[in-house]
Amino acid sequence: MAGFRHLDDRLVHQGYIWHVAVARFESPEGEEFERDIVRSPGAVAAVPLWHAADGTPMVTLVRQYRAPFDSMVIEVPAGMRDVKDEPTEVTAARELVEEVGLKAGRLEHLLDMYPSAGMTDSVLTLYLATRLAAVPRQTHGPEEAHMDVLELPLADAVGMVLRGEIHDAKTVIGLLLAERRMREGTLG
Repeated sequence: MAGFRHLDDRLVHQGYIWHVAVARFESPEGEEFERDIVRSPGAVAAVPLWHAADGTPMVTLVRQYRAPFDSMVIEVPAGMRDVKDEPTEVTAARELVEEVGLKAGRLEHLLDMYPSAGMTDSVLTLYLATRLAAVPRQTHGPEEAHMDVLELPLADAVGMVLRGEIHDAKTVIGLLLAERRMREGTLG
């Protein structure tokens, strides 16, 4: 860690899932400084990729209300790691069923990412979900109950990313990685 030392955390707020701490650090030169950090159990997301009857690669996304932005946001299915010790693959599979009514026959790990390294210790694990089968949705909470499920050609979704119509980081990264895997023929 290049000579930096984490000295301690002081809890400022304990929420349902997250808590906020003021963390104290020491620089390599011995200078002490503080940073606010949102402590998080992390999250999981999956890019549901399937093919239409004509062979067109398709993705299933959601448009849901996001309170921090007070607007509807287009995203891949995702959720918090709010079940203690639940493997990320199980969380991803559960979120696919809850949000879009899909059961994945295969979940392939794409990457672990830091969604906002300057403010939270959250790690988001991103999967590619394939061999999908429709199952009943099991929505939780008002946002999921009112979300729209979108089925789009992968090329159209990537076009939305490139035009700046999709802003969510995990979705941008997931769609671009899925498109690249399709182009390179490296899907599992």
